[in-house]
Amino acid sequence: MEKNKKISVLLTGVGGGGVGEQILKTLRMAKTLYRIIAVDALPVSLGFYKADSHYLVPLASNDNYIEELLKVCKREQVQVLIPGSEPELKKISQNRELFKKNNIFLLINDKNVIDLCMDKWETYKFLKKNNLKYPPSYLIEKDTQISQIKKFPIVIKPARGGGGSVNTFIAQDKEELRFFVKYILKQNSLPLIQEYIGSPDEEYTVGVLTTFGGKLMGSIALKRQILSGLSNKIKIKNRCKDRVKGDILALSSGVSQGFIDDYPEVRRYAEKIALKLGSKGPLNIQCRKTKKGIFTFEINPRFSGTTSIRALVGYNEPDILIRHEFLKKNIKLPVSFKKGIIMRGLTEKYINLKFTKNKK
Repeated sequence: MEKNKKISVLLTGVGGGGVGEQILKTLRMAKTLYRIIAVDALPVSLGFYKADSHYLVPLASNDNYIEELLKVCKREQVQVLIPGSEPELKKISQNRELFKKNNIFLLINDKNVIDLCMDKWETYKFLKKNNLKYPPSYLIEKDTQISQIKKFPIVIKPARGGGGSVNTFIAQDKEELRFFVKYILKQNSLPLIQEYIGSPDEEYTVGVLTTFGGKLMGSIALKRQILSGLSNKIKIKNRCKDRVKGDILALSSGVSQGFIDDYPEVRRYAEKIALKLGSKGPLNIQCRKTKKGIFTFEINPRFSGTTSIRALVGYNEPDILIRHEFLKKNIKLPVSFKKGIIMRGLTEKYINLKFTKNKK
């Protein structure tokens, strides 16, 4: 590649606050020169105004999604493609050979890892098989199975799909559990029930990078502060007898902020999971540390919503992988980073209505 020539990168799902927009912000922090093409299904998407070029594309569920995405790739001579949402990640992963045939480099994990981790029940079975700590979990296929749940509080979430904290709830008794189970079943999803583990004060989100050959490149952990209004989806008083879990029960909204430090025990644990999975590329592990050990409650086979936070302390995951896997540059391992506190807030941007007339 010519010196000082920009690498053409296409990012999907760049709507405000999503993973795609975080990746866009992250690439803008890199010393590597990037020309960023942003695509989204909605014309009012914040990432459009930060990119060099932007296009509307159908939803990933649309039959024409891959065809339209390839049209943009060819028109813009895209070299690297990074999905910014889980539905798009899954669809692109299923069609990876088509992108390879068109010389488009996909910055995504191995298909087996993506398929396993996007199914929370399969993730639970993987953790159990490998003697890794996990919350006791149950797959509910009909509401009559609710009777098998004896211990509260519990967390209810869709077993498949529903990335981030979408349709995730806390129940503290059978009545609440039955309500949320019926709600998720009505969405044509199967509910996964997990015992609520540990305290919000000891929750971590951990990024683990591996080469496409499966070699560990490094990891970074953020200790979440999820009790602030921006960072919690649910924050309720603990009415259950189990006071070990604290007076407040809380679930993260996915908008993470908090402390970045070494956290060696948490990071080594997450690295162990990544290597057992056979991860190749970006991986994000969410866990809580308790007196009984570290419990994993979710594994995301992708870049996370904390990608830009990590870049602020020098751990720029997309740029590291592009330089190592696409540009074939040597990267000093393990990748180092600064320690500190990262806080988040809201920002506003005025957009002229003329700008919303996007290219198709």
